Amino acid sequence: MTGRTVTRADLCEAVYQQVGLSRTESAALVEMVLSEIADCLAKGETVKLSSFGSFVVRNKGQRVGRNPKTGEEVPIEPRRVMVFKPSSILKNRINGRTGKASGRE
Repeated sequence: MTGRTVTRADLCEAVYQQVGLSRTESAALVEMVLSEIADCLAKGETVKLSSFGSFVVRNKGQRVGRNPKTGEEVPIEPRRVMVFKPSSILKNRINGRTGKASGRE
């Protein structure tokens, strides 16, 4: 593992290098895409990017948690959480494999 983090600036630079837009246009494009994804997720919609994965918003109900120091029970309010589910193609790419993800054909 390299420990490198890819930033917005890195994505903008990649668009600039590979697409040929100006740096300003590349930054605007990346911002528009990320903003659209965030807006859809905020509305509770699922964002599915083919061959990459899906961002899914899930509702978690209220539950009881415990303070680890005191053992006191504390209610945890209901909330929405975002989950990323990678596609089988992305999973294979991460693991250095090609072809189908499972034995099913």
